[in-house]
Amino acid sequence: MPSIENQDLYAALLHEMKNNLVLMAMTMERVPHTRVAEHDQPLDEARLLCQRVSERLMQALLIYKSDLGGMVLNAVDAYSPEDFVAEMAGQARYLQTPHRIETRIDPNVPAIWFFDRNILEMALINAIHNSLSFARSRIEITARVEDGMLCLAIEDDSDGYPPHILQAVAEDRPLNSSGTGLGLRFASLIAKSHENNGRRGSLSLRNQGGSVFEIRVP
Repeated sequence: MPSIENQDLYAALLHEMKNNLVLMAMTMERVPHTRVAEHDQPLDEARLLCQRVSERLMQALLIYKSDLGGMVLNAVDAYSPEDFVAEMAGQARYLQTPHRIETRIDPNVPAIWFFDRNILEMALINAIHNSLSFARSRIEITARVEDGMLCLAIEDDSDGYPPHILQAVAEDRPLNSSGTGLGLRFASLIAKSHENNGRRGSLSLRNQGGSVFEIRVP
């Protein structure tokens, strides 16, 4: 087990790398587009890569802290699920993807729900990035209520999840340390950290005309 000093050092290094990547992404934001594909496409790809690596570092940091003492939610408040889904769709469209971004809010979704918006956003944005990497033409961000849970899902028209990923998530066991494994472990921790009246949130994956990533929060 690392000493307290080493734990602090690891956390500080992750923070520093993440912050430097954020600054790099912000710098690239100031580079104007020229509407010339040879210039704009590599710029957009580099900006997206910085964002994704920054998110991975933040996920690793939160997982590291969770392993030390459990993930603690500190921003649970009343939020509009409909507004939240619209914001996620807006962020997906901001990536200038050629994919069609759609949303669907079931009629049974209430005007407000209590959750940690900031940390839940991180999990869904990571799922959106994954879907954009594998979807053929579209992704859909949805919200519904089922069995007293708010179900937020990212659906796409990809080839779906490989069987070993579906089985690992269904059995609640860790995947490898690859990007997918880290992102799914992070999402699962976020879901489980939401608790209400003795019920905990959960992560589920399935294939249904593509891949479906779903977080449920009580």
